[in-house]
Amino acid sequence: MKIQSKYLKHKSLSNCSPDTVKRIAYALTYYLSYLDELEIEEKTVLGMKYSEQFEHFTSFLLWIKSGKHTDRSTNPDNNTCNAYLGLVFGFYYFLVVEYEDLPSLKILEQGSVSGSTMVGVKFTKNISLFKGYLPSEEHYGNTTDKSSIQTLLDACTCTRNQLLLLLLAETGFRIGEILGIRYAEDIDYETKSLRVIFRPDNLNRSRAKNAEYRSIKVSDHTFDLLLYYLSENRTLLKDTEYLFINLHKPHIGRPMTRNGVYSFLYTLEKITSIKATPHMLRHYFANERRKAGWDLLMISRALGHKHIRTTELYLHIDEKELKDASEQFFETNKDIYDISELI
Repeated sequence: MKIQSKYLKHKSLSNCSPDTVKRIAYALTYYLSYLDELEIEEKTVLGMKYSEQFEHFTSFLLWIKSGKHTDRSTNPDNNTCNAYLGLVFGFYYFLVVEYEDLPSLKILEQGSVSGSTMVGVKFTKNISLFKGYLPSEEHYGNTTDKSSIQTLLDACTCTRNQLLLLLLAETGFRIGEILGIRYAEDIDYETKSLRVIFRPDNLNRSRAKNAEYRSIKVSDHTFDLLLYYLSENRTLLKDTEYLFINLHKPHIGRPMTRNGVYSFLYTLEKITSIKATPHMLRHYFANERRKAGWDLLMISRALGHKHIRTTELYLHIDEKELKDASEQFFETNKDIYDISELI
């Protein structure tokens, strides 16, 4: 077995999500292509001097940035390039541990970061630092709005797709969390809440991220639609544990997969000219809760984020909202300045 395949298997056995393993596989594939162009191997890189290693990895970043790793028309941003390199560093760490006679990377400096958890418990974490990363860029993901969601709902041809859209919008769950829901175990029918339960063995390979466990309530109307869906498809659902299943052959009755979700969303986009992804609906959830007055910590907990900073990047304040807020402020505080004598 090649060392790269061995590393990916190790990550899978370490309870990394399938998506994480896939990202690592992509990063390693790109890096191996880069090594092939240079006609060198990983062991050669480990034997380089500090300055040579530094130049090697900064050049890899620029190679990725210029789009040489893909046929896509758009090049990745700095954050994506840095993320790929970080995954490559993880592979090198495994390589050094697996083969004890190999030297460690010289360009990774050891440091530490301190902070506190949401409940105030302080911690210090040792980390490896690389000073050659590209400058970080602020990234605000795309979101959607109520009108677009309503148009998509109207274009759906089955209750299952309507329910899936509504639950993504009302729970803020990741797509893997939604597809992992089991209707007998993960739904509280009394409180009308859905739970995220970490399971590494779902048949559709979907699961919660970071071994999370959390729950959130949905609206009465959406829960009524959920009950209708369960009744409408009870014949198929009685042979499975999963809430979302395929309704047509050849995989009828089997748990729905990510590809199935993206396929129906793409079909809706062709019909309505409205693009929507599970992550856009997750952003929509965050912004609607912000507008409803939820504080940042509550939104972060609902989304299952480890860091508040991640949640901040989900929040969008457009010019109209800012203008309306300013007008409301000055309407409420007309006499904030005493300038009558100046007019």
